[in-house]
Amino acid sequence: MLVTSRRRVRFEVWIVLGLSLGQSAVYSVVQLLDKLSQAPLAQGTSTLNRSQSSREYFDLTYQLLDIMFALVPVLLVLYFLTGPREPGTPGGSAFRKLGFDLARPGKDLLQGVGLFLLIGIPSLGLYAAGRALGITTAIIPSALGTYWWTVPVLILSAVRHGIVEEVIVVGYLLDRFGKLGWRLPAAIAASSILRGSYHLYQGFGPFIGNAIMGVIFALVYTRSRRVMPLVIAHALLDIVAFVGFSLFGKAVGLG
Repeated sequence: MLVTSRRRVRFEVWIVLGLSLGQSAVYSVVQLLDKLSQAPLAQGTSTLNRSQSSREYFDLTYQLLDIMFALVPVLLVLYFLTGPREPGTPGGSAFRKLGFDLARPGKDLLQGVGLFLLIGIPSLGLYAAGRALGITTAIIPSALGTYWWTVPVLILSAVRHGIVEEVIVVGYLLDRFGKLGWRLPAAIAASSILRGSYHLYQGFGPFIGNAIMGVIFALVYTRSRRVMPLVIAHALLDIVAFVGFSLFGKAVGLG
């Protein structure tokens, strides 16, 4: 029975990753190889928010559809994690199980801002170092046109990234790796390497930086059992990058 249960969990994880960030990791590796085969990484560029149509409202429609459908795997994860109450757990609600709720908004916000400050400034330094060493592409956080909806869409995009990555890569995977009998260090390492791998299209610097960020976020989560501060911190990082570039035209270099 235990073997069957673990087999189901393993299959479930592969489905979730194949529909979301595991798929992104595979594409990222291929994109990295494509860039390396054409020119040195220092000459490459990585655009994070691309325009999808030269017609304003079709572009807006595409952007909103991308954001909406990217959240579907999160709904799948919440469905998988929802179940009957187990001894020693917060209950059947996946939101409570992950700490992805508004149970303590003030504390979550403070922790999120603290993580944002802890990660944000070193990320800029790592990006600059990666560019100087030639292991990081030039990162363009936004290539959207200048429309009334550009900033709101970039904010929604940043929140989307925060929710998708932190709920799946931290909350869900650490839970499932635990059910598969993995030791915590191995689970954190796998989660962090996955986070770095789907940033490989930006170069080796972002891979390293995001893997380190993954370790920090996973350690925070294992202590608090709340994913909400991680979502807040990640969203703030991307909002500063996306909106800052859109308004001021500087490659602030966060992903």
